[in-house]
Amino acid sequence: MVTPALPLIQSDLGTTPAGAAWTLTAMMLSAAVATPVIGRLGDLFGPRPVLLAVLAVATVGMVVAASAGSLGTMLAGRVLGGIGGGVFPLAYTIVREVFPPERIAAAVGLMSSMLGLGGALSWCVAGPIIDGLGWRWLLWIPVAGLVPGLAAAWWIVPAVGGRGTARIDWWGAVLFAAWLVAALTALTQGAAWGWSSPGVTGLFGLAAVLAAVWVAVEGRVAHPLIDLRLMRRRAIWTANAASLLSGYALMAGGLLFPLLVQLPEGTGHGFGSTATQAAMLQLPAAAAMTLAGMIAGLMERWAGSRAVLIAGAVLTGLGYAFVAVEHDAMWQLYAGGVARGIGLGLAYAAVANLVMAAVPAGEAGAVTGVNTLVRTVGASLGTQASAVILAVSAGPSGVPSDSGFTLGFAVSGGVMAAVLVLALLAPGRPGRAGRGSLC
Repeated sequence: MVTPALPLIQSDLGTTPAGAAWTLTAMMLSAAVATPVIGRLGDLFGPRPVLLAVLAVATVGMVVAASAGSLGTMLAGRVLGGIGGGVFPLAYTIVREVFPPERIAAAVGLMSSMLGLGGALSWCVAGPIIDGLGWRWLLWIPVAGLVPGLAAAWWIVPAVGGRGTARIDWWGAVLFAAWLVAALTALTQGAAWGWSSPGVTGLFGLAAVLAAVWVAVEGRVAHPLIDLRLMRRRAIWTANAASLLSGYALMAGGLLFPLLVQLPEGTGHGFGSTATQAAMLQLPAAAAMTLAGMIAGLMERWAGSRAVLIAGAVLTGLGYAFVAVEHDAMWQLYAGGVARGIGLGLAYAAVANLVMAAVPAGEAGAVTGVNTLVRTVGASLGTQASAVILAVSAGPSGVPSDSGFTLGFAVSGGVMAAVLVLALLAPGRPGRAGRGSLC
Protein backbone atom coordinates (compact mmCIF):
# COMPACT_ATOMS: atom_id res chain seq x y z
CA MET A 1 0.00 0.00 0.00
CA VAL A 2 2.79 2.45 0.72
CA THR A 3 4.40 2.20 -2.73
CA PRO A 4 2.49 5.18 -4.20
CA ALA A 5 3.28 7.19 -1.07
CA LEU A 6 7.07 6.84 -1.19
CA PRO A 7 7.67 10.41 -2.49
CA LEU A 8 5.50 11.82 0.31
CA ILE A 9 7.23 9.66 2.92
CA GLN A 10 10.59 10.86 1.64
CA SER A 11 9.53 14.49 1.93
CA ASP A 12 7.84 14.25 5.34
CA LEU A 13 10.63 12.24 6.96
CA GLY A 14 13.43 14.23 5.33
CA THR A 15 15.14 11.22 3.80
CA THR A 16 16.43 10.12 0.40
CA PRO A 17 14.59 8.06 -2.23
CA ALA A 18 16.68 5.04 -1.15
CA GLY A 19 15.74 5.64 2.48
CA ALA A 20 12.05 5.83 1.63
CA ALA A 21 12.32 2.61 -0.39
CA TRP A 22 13.61 0.85 2.72
CA THR A 23 10.16 1.28 4.28
CA LEU A 24 9.11 -1.41 1.80
CA THR A 25 12.23 -3.55 2.09
CA ALA A 26 12.27 -3.54 5.90
CA MET A 27 8.76 -4.92 6.18
CA MET A 28 9.31 -7.49 3.44
CA LEU A 29 12.50 -8.77 5.07
CA SER A 30 10.84 -8.93 8.48
CA ALA A 31 7.85 -10.85 7.14
CA ALA A 32 10.05 -13.24 5.18
CA VAL A 33 12.20 -14.12 8.18
CA ALA A 34 9.37 -14.18 10.72
CA THR A 35 6.90 -16.32 8.80
CA PRO A 36 8.58 -19.77 9.05
CA VAL A 37 9.96 -19.02 12.53
CA ILE A 38 6.51 -18.07 13.82
CA GLY A 39 5.03 -21.12 12.13
CA ARG A 40 7.51 -23.26 14.05
CA LEU A 41 6.65 -21.53 17.33
CA GLY A 42 3.00 -22.27 16.63
CA ASP A 43 3.86 -25.96 16.20
CA LEU A 44 5.67 -25.98 19.53
CA PHE A 45 3.36 -23.93 21.75
CA GLY A 46 0.05 -24.06 19.91
CA PRO A 47 -1.15 -21.51 17.36
CA ARG A 48 -3.46 -19.49 19.61
CA PRO A 49 -0.95 -17.86 21.99
CA VAL A 50 1.51 -17.25 19.17
CA LEU A 51 -1.24 -15.75 16.99
CA LEU A 52 -2.25 -13.35 19.76
CA ALA A 53 1.37 -12.30 20.27
CA VAL A 54 1.92 -11.80 16.53
CA LEU A 55 -1.20 -9.66 16.16
CA ALA A 56 -0.23 -7.56 19.18
CA VAL A 57 3.32 -6.96 17.89
CA ALA A 58 2.07 -6.15 14.39
CA THR A 59 -0.43 -3.65 15.82
CA VAL A 60 2.28 -1.92 17.84
CA GLY A 61 4.47 -1.82 14.75
CA MET A 62 1.76 -0.18 12.65
CA VAL A 63 1.15 2.45 15.34
CA VAL A 64 4.87 3.21 15.60
CA ALA A 65 5.22 3.52 11.82
CA ALA A 66 2.06 5.63 11.42
CA SER A 67 3.23 8.14 14.03
CA ALA A 68 6.93 8.09 13.05
CA GLY A 69 8.74 11.41 12.82
CA SER A 70 12.01 10.00 11.50
CA LEU A 71 13.15 7.30 9.13
CA GLY A 72 14.65 5.23 11.93
CA THR A 73 11.36 5.13 13.83
CA MET A 74 9.48 4.34 10.65
CA LEU A 75 11.78 1.41 9.84
CA ALA A 76 11.49 0.06 13.40
CA GLY A 77 7.71 0.14 13.11
CA ARG A 78 7.78 -1.51 9.71
CA VAL A 79 9.99 -4.34 11.00
CA LEU A 80 7.54 -4.98 13.83
CA GLY A 81 4.61 -4.76 11.43
CA GLY A 82 6.23 -7.33 9.15
CA ILE A 83 6.00 -9.90 11.93
CA GLY A 84 2.29 -9.95 11.12
CA GLY A 85 3.21 -12.11 8.12
CA GLY A 86 3.33 -14.98 10.60
CA VAL A 87 -0.46 -14.97 10.71
CA PHE A 88 -0.69 -17.20 7.63
CA PRO A 89 1.09 -20.38 8.82
CA LEU A 90 -0.69 -20.04 12.15
CA ALA A 91 -4.03 -19.73 10.37
CA TYR A 92 -3.33 -22.85 8.31
CA THR A 93 -2.48 -24.75 11.50
CA ILE A 94 -5.67 -23.57 13.21
CA VAL A 95 -7.75 -24.64 10.21
CA ARG A 96 -6.13 -28.06 10.25
CA GLU A 97 -6.67 -28.55 13.98
CA VAL A 98 -10.22 -27.19 14.25
CA PHE A 99 -12.05 -27.93 11.00
CA PRO A 100 -13.51 -31.34 10.14
CA PRO A 101 -11.45 -33.12 7.44
CA GLU A 102 -14.02 -32.59 4.70
CA ARG A 103 -13.90 -28.79 5.17
CA ILE A 104 -10.14 -28.29 5.44
CA ALA A 105 -9.45 -28.00 1.71
CA ALA A 106 -12.12 -25.33 1.20
CA ALA A 107 -10.94 -23.35 4.21
CA VAL A 108 -7.30 -23.53 3.14
CA GLY A 109 -8.28 -22.48 -0.37
CA LEU A 110 -10.11 -19.40 0.89
CA MET A 111 -7.23 -18.55 3.23
CA SER A 112 -4.71 -18.85 0.40
CA SER A 113 -6.71 -16.55 -1.86
CA MET A 114 -6.57 -13.87 0.83
CA LEU A 115 -2.86 -13.41 0.09
CA GLY A 116 -3.60 -12.27 -3.44
CA LEU A 117 -6.79 -10.42 -2.54
CA GLY A 118 -5.02 -8.32 0.07
CA GLY A 119 -2.40 -7.21 -2.41
CA ALA A 120 -4.95 -6.44 -5.13
CA LEU A 121 -7.18 -4.43 -2.79
CA SER A 122 -4.22 -2.47 -1.50
CA TRP A 123 -3.42 -1.38 -5.06
CA CYS A 124 -7.02 -0.17 -5.44
CA VAL A 125 -7.43 1.80 -2.22
CA ALA A 126 -3.95 3.28 -1.73
CA GLY A 127 -4.42 6.17 -4.14
CA PRO A 128 -7.80 7.37 -2.81
CA ILE A 129 -6.58 7.09 0.80
CA ILE A 130 -3.47 9.16 0.05
CA ASP A 131 -5.46 11.79 -1.83
CA GLY A 132 -8.28 12.03 0.71
CA LEU A 133 -6.65 11.40 4.08
CA GLY A 134 -2.86 11.49 3.70
CA TRP A 135 -0.22 8.78 3.53
CA ARG A 136 -0.16 8.06 7.27
CA TRP A 137 -3.68 6.67 7.02
CA LEU A 138 -2.27 3.85 4.93
CA LEU A 139 -0.86 2.64 8.26
CA TRP A 140 -3.64 3.75 10.62
CA ILE A 141 -6.37 1.93 8.68
CA PRO A 142 -4.70 -1.50 9.15
CA VAL A 143 -4.61 -0.75 12.89
CA ALA A 144 -8.39 -0.36 12.74
CA GLY A 145 -8.54 -3.92 11.41
CA LEU A 146 -5.85 -5.45 13.61
CA VAL A 147 -7.34 -4.32 16.95
CA PRO A 148 -10.76 -5.97 16.47
CA GLY A 149 -8.95 -8.89 14.82
CA LEU A 150 -6.89 -9.37 17.97
CA ALA A 151 -10.04 -9.22 20.12
CA ALA A 152 -11.83 -11.71 17.85
CA ALA A 153 -8.86 -14.09 17.94
CA TRP A 154 -8.82 -13.95 21.75
CA TRP A 155 -12.53 -14.71 21.88
CA ILE A 156 -12.95 -17.25 19.07
CA VAL A 157 -9.72 -19.18 18.42
CA PRO A 158 -9.50 -22.28 20.64
CA ALA A 159 -6.36 -23.52 22.35
CA VAL A 160 -5.22 -26.50 20.28
CA GLY A 161 -2.08 -28.45 19.44
CA GLY A 162 1.41 -27.58 20.62
CA ARG A 163 4.41 -29.56 21.79
CA GLY A 164 5.78 -27.27 24.46
CA THR A 165 8.41 -29.76 25.62
CA ALA A 166 10.40 -29.49 22.39
CA ARG A 167 13.37 -27.12 22.23
CA ILE A 168 13.60 -24.12 19.95
CA ASP A 169 16.47 -24.20 17.49
CA TRP A 170 17.67 -20.64 18.14
CA TRP A 171 20.97 -21.07 16.29
CA GLY A 172 19.06 -22.34 13.29
CA ALA A 173 16.73 -19.35 13.50
CA VAL A 174 19.64 -16.88 13.64
CA LEU A 175 21.45 -18.46 10.70
CA PHE A 176 18.23 -18.73 8.72
CA ALA A 177 17.47 -15.06 9.28
CA ALA A 178 21.03 -14.03 8.39
CA TRP A 179 21.25 -15.76 5.00
CA LEU A 180 17.68 -14.87 4.08
CA VAL A 181 18.16 -11.17 4.86
CA ALA A 182 21.40 -11.11 2.85
CA ALA A 183 19.78 -12.81 -0.16
CA LEU A 184 16.59 -10.75 -0.14
CA THR A 185 18.43 -7.47 0.37
CA ALA A 186 20.54 -8.23 -2.70
CA LEU A 187 17.42 -9.19 -4.64
CA THR A 188 15.40 -6.10 -3.74
CA GLN A 189 18.30 -3.64 -4.10
CA GLY A 190 19.83 -5.16 -7.24
CA ALA A 191 18.22 -2.74 -9.66
CA ALA A 192 19.19 0.30 -7.57
CA TRP A 193 22.77 -0.76 -6.73
CA GLY A 194 23.53 -2.59 -9.98
CA TRP A 195 23.36 -6.37 -10.30
CA SER A 196 27.12 -6.65 -10.74
CA SER A 197 27.97 -4.15 -7.99
CA PRO A 198 30.20 -5.28 -5.10
CA GLY A 199 27.34 -4.82 -2.66
CA VAL A 200 24.95 -7.12 -4.49
CA THR A 201 27.51 -9.80 -5.40
CA GLY A 202 28.93 -9.68 -1.88
CA LEU A 203 25.49 -10.15 -0.31
CA PHE A 204 24.67 -13.06 -2.60
CA GLY A 205 28.01 -14.67 -1.73
CA LEU A 206 27.42 -14.14 1.98
CA ALA A 207 23.94 -15.61 1.67
CA ALA A 208 25.33 -18.72 -0.04
CA VAL A 209 27.92 -19.28 2.70
CA LEU A 210 25.45 -18.72 5.53
CA ALA A 211 22.86 -20.95 3.86
CA ALA A 212 25.40 -23.77 3.63
CA VAL A 213 26.22 -23.39 7.32
CA TRP A 214 22.52 -23.32 8.17
CA VAL A 215 21.86 -26.54 6.25
CA ALA A 216 24.74 -28.22 8.07
CA VAL A 217 23.42 -27.09 11.47
CA GLU A 218 19.83 -28.11 10.71
CA GLY A 219 20.99 -31.60 9.75
CA ARG A 220 22.58 -32.15 13.16
CA VAL A 221 20.13 -30.79 15.73
CA ALA A 222 17.40 -32.93 17.25
CA HIS A 223 14.63 -30.38 16.76
CA PRO A 224 15.50 -28.25 13.73
CA LEU A 225 13.75 -25.00 12.94
CA ILE A 226 12.81 -26.50 9.55
CA ASP A 227 13.02 -30.24 9.01
CA LEU A 228 14.88 -30.42 5.71
CA ARG A 229 13.91 -34.06 5.28
CA LEU A 230 10.29 -32.95 4.94
CA MET A 231 11.31 -30.43 2.29
CA ARG A 232 12.44 -33.35 0.10
CA ARG A 233 8.98 -34.91 -0.04
CA ARG A 234 7.61 -34.78 -3.54
CA ALA A 235 4.40 -32.98 -2.64
CA ILE A 236 6.30 -30.33 -0.68
CA TRP A 237 9.14 -29.49 -3.06
CA THR A 238 6.83 -29.39 -6.05
CA ALA A 239 4.35 -27.22 -4.12
CA ASN A 240 7.10 -24.87 -2.94
CA ALA A 241 8.52 -24.51 -6.45
CA ALA A 242 5.00 -23.87 -7.78
CA SER A 243 4.46 -21.27 -5.05
CA LEU A 244 7.67 -19.48 -6.02
CA LEU A 245 6.60 -19.30 -9.67
CA SER A 246 2.99 -18.40 -8.85
CA GLY A 247 4.25 -15.53 -6.70
CA TYR A 248 6.24 -14.37 -9.72
CA ALA A 249 3.13 -14.51 -11.91
CA LEU A 250 1.05 -12.56 -9.40
CA MET A 251 3.42 -9.64 -8.91
CA ALA A 252 4.62 -9.51 -12.52
CA GLY A 253 1.04 -8.75 -13.51
CA GLY A 254 0.76 -6.31 -10.63
CA LEU A 255 3.53 -4.29 -12.28
CA LEU A 256 2.83 -4.83 -15.99
CA PHE A 257 -0.93 -4.19 -16.13
CA PRO A 258 -0.97 -0.82 -14.26
CA LEU A 259 2.11 0.52 -16.07
CA LEU A 260 0.69 -0.34 -19.48
CA VAL A 261 -2.65 1.40 -18.93
CA GLN A 262 -0.99 4.49 -17.40
CA LEU A 263 1.36 5.13 -20.32
CA PRO A 264 0.28 8.13 -22.44
CA GLU A 265 -1.79 7.33 -25.50
CA GLY A 266 0.85 9.09 -27.58
CA THR A 267 3.21 6.15 -27.06
CA GLY A 268 1.03 4.11 -29.39
CA HIS A 269 0.39 1.33 -26.87
CA GLY A 270 -0.58 3.12 -23.65
CA PHE A 271 -4.11 3.99 -22.53
CA GLY A 272 -3.50 7.28 -20.70
CA SER A 273 -5.37 6.10 -17.59
CA THR A 274 -4.99 7.57 -14.11
CA ALA A 275 -3.47 5.64 -11.22
CA THR A 276 -6.93 5.07 -9.76
CA GLN A 277 -8.26 3.77 -13.08
CA ALA A 278 -5.26 1.47 -13.32
CA ALA A 279 -5.97 0.20 -9.81
CA MET A 280 -9.59 -0.51 -10.73
CA LEU A 281 -8.30 -2.84 -13.43
CA GLN A 282 -7.20 -5.16 -10.60
CA LEU A 283 -10.64 -5.45 -8.98
CA PRO A 284 -12.24 -8.06 -11.28
CA ALA A 285 -9.09 -10.18 -11.11
CA ALA A 286 -9.06 -9.89 -7.30
CA ALA A 287 -12.70 -10.93 -7.07
CA ALA A 288 -12.07 -13.82 -9.45
CA MET A 289 -9.07 -14.95 -7.40
CA THR A 290 -11.08 -14.97 -4.18
CA LEU A 291 -13.97 -16.88 -5.74
CA ALA A 292 -11.57 -19.40 -7.27
CA GLY A 293 -9.96 -19.96 -3.89
CA MET A 294 -13.35 -20.83 -2.44
CA ILE A 295 -14.23 -23.13 -5.33
CA ALA A 296 -10.84 -24.84 -5.21
CA GLY A 297 -11.76 -26.64 -2.02
CA LEU A 298 -14.82 -28.19 -3.65
CA MET A 299 -12.77 -29.17 -6.70
CA GLU A 300 -10.14 -30.76 -4.46
CA ARG A 301 -12.71 -33.10 -2.92
CA TRP A 302 -13.53 -34.81 -6.23
CA ALA A 303 -10.46 -34.17 -8.37
CA GLY A 304 -7.53 -33.79 -5.97
CA SER A 305 -5.09 -30.94 -5.45
CA ARG A 306 -2.91 -31.86 -8.42
CA ALA A 307 -5.84 -31.43 -10.81
CA VAL A 308 -6.65 -28.05 -9.23
CA LEU A 309 -3.04 -26.94 -9.65
CA ILE A 310 -3.05 -28.08 -13.29
CA ALA A 311 -6.23 -26.07 -13.94
CA GLY A 312 -4.74 -23.04 -12.21
CA ALA A 313 -1.51 -23.21 -14.19
CA VAL A 314 -3.36 -23.59 -17.50
CA LEU A 315 -5.79 -20.71 -16.86
CA THR A 316 -3.09 -18.33 -15.64
CA GLY A 317 -0.82 -19.23 -18.54
CA LEU A 318 -3.63 -18.73 -21.06
CA GLY A 319 -4.50 -15.37 -19.52
CA TYR A 320 -0.93 -14.16 -19.90
CA ALA A 321 -0.58 -15.67 -23.39
CA PHE A 322 -3.71 -13.81 -24.49
CA VAL A 323 -2.54 -10.39 -23.28
CA ALA A 324 0.94 -11.03 -24.67
CA VAL A 325 -0.65 -11.22 -28.13
CA GLU A 326 -3.66 -8.94 -27.66
CA HIS A 327 -3.44 -5.86 -25.42
CA ASP A 328 -4.71 -3.08 -27.66
CA ALA A 329 -8.07 -2.67 -25.89
CA MET A 330 -9.09 -2.50 -22.25
CA TRP A 331 -11.49 -5.43 -22.56
CA GLN A 332 -8.54 -7.61 -23.55
CA LEU A 333 -6.67 -6.64 -20.38
CA TYR A 334 -9.77 -7.31 -18.29
CA ALA A 335 -10.29 -10.72 -19.92
CA GLY A 336 -6.67 -11.75 -19.50
CA GLY A 337 -6.60 -10.38 -15.96
CA VAL A 338 -9.69 -12.31 -14.89
CA ALA A 339 -8.30 -15.55 -16.35
CA ARG A 340 -5.08 -14.84 -14.48
CA GLY A 341 -7.00 -14.19 -11.25
CA ILE A 342 -9.02 -17.41 -11.47
CA GLY A 343 -5.91 -19.41 -12.27
CA LEU A 344 -3.84 -17.98 -9.45
CA GLY A 345 -6.70 -18.49 -6.98
CA LEU A 346 -6.78 -22.17 -7.90
CA ALA A 347 -2.99 -22.50 -7.87
CA TYR A 348 -2.54 -20.80 -4.48
CA ALA A 349 -5.17 -23.03 -2.92
CA ALA A 350 -3.76 -26.19 -4.49
CA VAL A 351 -0.18 -25.71 -3.31
CA ALA A 352 -1.34 -24.96 0.24
CA ASN A 353 -3.46 -28.11 0.31
CA LEU A 354 -0.63 -30.21 -1.13
CA VAL A 355 1.63 -29.04 1.68
CA MET A 356 -1.01 -29.45 4.41
CA ALA A 357 -1.75 -33.01 3.32
CA ALA A 358 1.91 -34.00 3.22
CA VAL A 359 3.11 -33.14 6.73
CA PRO A 360 2.31 -34.35 10.23
CA ALA A 361 0.34 -32.01 12.44
CA GLY A 362 3.38 -31.03 14.52
CA GLU A 363 5.20 -29.66 11.47
CA ALA A 364 2.36 -27.89 9.66
CA GLY A 365 3.18 -24.39 10.87
CA ALA A 366 6.86 -24.47 9.95
CA VAL A 367 6.31 -26.06 6.55
CA THR A 368 3.43 -23.76 5.55
CA GLY A 369 5.58 -20.88 6.76
CA VAL A 370 8.28 -21.90 4.30
CA ASN A 371 5.66 -22.17 1.56
CA THR A 372 4.48 -18.62 2.29
CA LEU A 373 8.11 -17.47 2.33
CA VAL A 374 8.95 -18.87 -1.10
CA ARG A 375 5.81 -17.23 -2.47
CA THR A 376 7.10 -13.90 -1.12
CA VAL A 377 10.48 -14.49 -2.77
CA GLY A 378 8.72 -15.31 -6.03
CA ALA A 379 6.76 -12.07 -5.79
CA SER A 380 10.00 -10.13 -5.43
CA LEU A 381 11.43 -11.93 -8.45
CA GLY A 382 8.33 -11.13 -10.48
CA THR A 383 8.55 -7.43 -9.72
CA GLN A 384 12.30 -7.17 -10.28
CA ALA A 385 12.46 -9.28 -13.44
CA SER A 386 9.50 -7.51 -15.07
CA ALA A 387 10.99 -4.12 -14.25
CA VAL A 388 14.27 -5.18 -15.87
CA ILE A 389 12.44 -6.43 -18.98
CA LEU A 390 10.65 -3.09 -19.36
CA ALA A 391 13.80 -1.08 -18.68
CA VAL A 392 15.76 -2.97 -21.34
CA SER A 393 12.97 -2.37 -23.87
CA ALA A 394 12.84 1.38 -23.24
CA GLY A 395 14.11 3.72 -25.93
CA PRO A 396 15.95 7.03 -25.50
CA SER A 397 12.80 8.56 -23.97
CA GLY A 398 12.86 6.01 -21.16
CA VAL A 399 9.33 4.82 -22.00
CA PRO A 400 8.93 1.01 -22.11
CA SER A 401 8.16 -0.25 -25.60
CA ASP A 402 5.22 -2.39 -26.63
CA SER A 403 7.61 -5.29 -27.19
CA GLY A 404 8.73 -4.98 -23.57
CA PHE A 405 5.18 -5.55 -22.31
CA THR A 406 4.71 -8.39 -24.79
CA LEU A 407 7.87 -10.07 -23.49
CA GLY A 408 6.93 -9.43 -19.86
CA PHE A 409 3.52 -11.06 -20.33
CA ALA A 410 5.05 -13.92 -22.32
CA VAL A 411 7.66 -14.65 -19.65
CA SER A 412 4.92 -14.79 -17.02
CA GLY A 413 3.02 -17.22 -19.22
CA GLY A 414 6.17 -19.32 -19.56
CA VAL A 415 6.57 -19.31 -15.79
CA MET A 416 3.08 -20.79 -15.46
CA ALA A 417 3.99 -23.43 -18.05
CA ALA A 418 6.72 -24.48 -15.62
CA VAL A 419 4.07 -24.63 -12.87
CA LEU A 420 2.11 -26.99 -15.11
CA VAL A 421 5.13 -29.30 -15.30
CA LEU A 422 5.46 -29.20 -11.51
CA ALA A 423 1.76 -29.99 -11.17
CA LEU A 424 2.20 -33.08 -13.33
CA LEU A 425 5.07 -34.16 -11.06
CA ALA A 426 3.01 -33.66 -7.88
CA PRO A 427 1.23 -36.63 -6.26
CA GLY A 428 -2.17 -37.32 -7.79
CA ARG A 429 -4.04 -37.95 -4.57
CA PRO A 430 -2.18 -36.73 -1.46
CA GLY A 431 -3.32 -38.05 1.86
CA ARG A 432 -5.85 -36.06 3.80
CA ALA A 433 -4.57 -33.46 6.25
CA GLY A 434 -3.78 -35.12 9.51
CA ARG A 435 -2.29 -38.32 8.10
CA GLY A 436 1.11 -36.90 7.31
CA SER A 437 1.43 -39.26 4.37
CA LEU A 438 3.34 -38.76 1.17
CA CYS A 439 6.10 -40.16 -0.90
